[in-house]
Amino acid sequence: MSEPIELSGRLVKMPVVAETPVGYTLKVGDHTLALNDLIGQPIEITFSGEIRCIHCNRKTSKSFNQGYCYPCFKRLAACDSCIMSPEKCHYHLGTCREPEWGETHCMTGHVVYLANSSGLKVGITRANQVPTRWIDQGAVAAIPMLRVATRYLAGLVEVACKQHVADRTNWRTMLKGEAPEMDLVAERSALLEKIAPDLEKLAAEHGQGTIETADDPVWTLDYPVATWPEKVRPHNLDKEPVVTGVLQGIKGQYLILDTGVINIRKYTAYNVRVRVLSE
Repeated sequence: MSEPIELSGRLVKMPVVAETPVGYTLKVGDHTLALNDLIGQPIEITFSGEIRCIHCNRKTSKSFNQGYCYPCFKRLAACDSCIMSPEKCHYHLGTCREPEWGETHCMTGHVVYLANSSGLKVGITRANQVPTRWIDQGAVAAIPMLRVATRYLAGLVEVACKQHVADRTNWRTMLKGEAPEMDLVAERSALLEKIAPDLEKLAAEHGQGTIETADDPVWTLDYPVATWPEKVRPHNLDKEPVVTGVLQGIKGQYLILDTGVINIRKYTAYNVRVRVLSE
């Protein structure tokens, strides 16, 4: 048996590379661990009990909005309610918590897309987050539908789309590898036809050229999974500070172990020790 790999530090969302299959890295503090080659090996994650804000490094008893302390949660634009509900963006009203942050993250080009993760869903993302956003959601296929000028406008388009298409992923279905086959090109055409009156109205309000139809082909994504779980049992570091199991796959931001699954993104800012042992 080889020497165990051991890393300690603060967890963050797993960096990904859009290759076949998707390449995953576990980032623990200043250390990184390539995960794809570790499938089939036992892994142990131990939570030290310490959580430090990813913005100010303040020690906090609870993580808000995946990694922030409460003061930062209340102060930062990245934690405002309009991040989850972009149609509520208030930058144009002059009340953005951090106008410079808004310029960079919200007043820039966004993509409205359709994806198949646990079934058809609509979503939005910054143009420079394609295809990372789809990978983080565990989509097996995705297609851009519209390119719009701002996050606010993307949110308004998404509201129109949600009258016809879901905007949520069933994460348990996604982790079982049970996404149904579907023709996203046909779905895109059908949805664009349904929301055509809404798009016409929004274009009139926000100006010509602020909404453009995309004709991109379908992106297909494959994940490094050796065995899909029959039953999805989530591990919870707050209640179960030591998680062990054989790594059977990675999808979305989840590690799939033979003992259950763990959402790494959920535990951003948690200080952990990660150990990998060869069988």
